[in-house]
Amino acid sequence: MDIYKQNKTVLTLDAGGTNLVFSAMCAGEFIGQEIVISALANTLDEFLSKLIQGFEQVLSQVEEAHAISFAFPGPADYKNGIIGDLENLKVFKGGVALGPFLSNYFKLPVFINNDGDLFALGESMGGFLPKTNALLRENGVNKSYHNLLGLTFGTGFGAGFVSNNQLLQGDNCAA
Repeated sequence: MDIYKQNKTVLTLDAGGTNLVFSAMCAGEFIGQEIVISALANTLDEFLSKLIQGFEQVLSQVEEAHAISFAFPGPADYKNGIIGDLENLKVFKGGVALGPFLSNYFKLPVFINNDGDLFALGESMGGFLPKTNALLRENGVNKSYHNLLGLTFGTGFGAGFVSNNQLLQGDNCAA
C-alpha cells in the first residue's frame, strides 16, 4: 500500500505518559496544526475529556475525517481497542474499551496499536526504509532492504519490527 496515494484524512494521536500529541494526515503528510495536551489526569473521565478535546481541535482544521488512528504505549488488546493496565497512564487500570468509545463518539472507525509497532510500520512504509532503498538505487547499488527495527524512547521505551512489509506483533502486540 502506498500511503502517499491515499487521499483520506486520518486523525492521529501519539499517546505517551507525558503528552498527548494530536494531528491529522492525508496522503502520507501531516496537515493542520499539531495539538499537544498534557496526559496527566486524575480520573478516566478527565483523560477521556482530553482525548475528545484534542480530536475535536484537529477536526476543526480539516474538511472531513475518515478514521482515527493512534499509538499507545505498552501491550493491550489493540484488535478490540481495549487499553489495559499501563504503568504511565494509571487511569486505564482494569482495562478500558477506548476504541469503541471513540468510534461511537466520533462515528469513525478507530485503529489503535502499540507506539513502537506503529513507528516501525510508518518508517517501513513511508520513511527510513523506502528512502534508504531509493538512495541505494540512485547510487547504482543493486540491493534493497526489507526489514526494519524501530526503537522509541520517551517516558517509556518501545520497539517494533517489520519484516518483508509485515509488522511482527506477537501476543497482545508485545512481540
